[in-house]
Amino acid sequence: MQEILGFTRRAVQEYDMIQPGDRIAVGVSGGKDSVVLLAALAQLRRFLGIDYEVVAITADLQVNNKPADFSPIQRLCDELGVEFVLRRTDLWDIIFNVRKETNPCSLCSRMKRGLLHDMVKSSNCNKLALGHHADDAVETFIMNLFNEGRIGCFSPVTYLSRKDITMIRPLVLAGERDIARAARRANLPIIKSECPADGHTNRQWTKEWLEEMEKTHPGIKKRIFGAMRRGNVSQW
Repeated sequence: MQEILGFTRRAVQEYDMIQPGDRIAVGVSGGKDSVVLLAALAQLRRFLGIDYEVVAITADLQVNNKPADFSPIQRLCDELGVEFVLRRTDLWDIIFNVRKETNPCSLCSRMKRGLLHDMVKSSNCNKLALGHHADDAVETFIMNLFNEGRIGCFSPVTYLSRKDITMIRPLVLAGERDIARAARRANLPIIKSECPADGHTNRQWTKEWLEEMEKTHPGIKKRIFGAMRRGNVSQW
């Protein structure tokens, strides 16, 4: 985790993500990115020199109308000294059974985002931390370029004025492989997604395309990421 803590500390300081007195909700899906982020922010409290609180929030989609087992996340939160808030939802049933969406990911993302925002407010938090990393940023940049013909990406820090919530992404300087390695070495509990759309999305296609490009143009993802930062794309 030391490498991840270094990436996280650097991002927090470079983009001024955390201020004294912040109460930060970490969106925890159970995947490696969000679990590593949770562990990093909890551990960073010891030596960052900023007094802040961390709360883990999870919205269970209840895939196939069955509640997921998040007890491993609860145990991790107990070890880290972090409050864990779990909310069971009917999102999966609404999207797949009631509305029978042909493009479920878009609607699911919007509904889940709104639910997380509500959970942030009800948990008396002022910030929401998400587990997006450098690879996610490059993939989003490419998706916007290829699909919409525009230059853009999510930002490291975003203020949502309608909700009075600041979204931060403390893992943005870490690569996906760095995160996966940290999760394995720290033996963190990872809960695999049961969503039937997982692995069959436009983002997955983009991820695989970039991996193929890496084979013939080694380092291309790092060069794209560097160009985004040097060009200050979306406040990078």
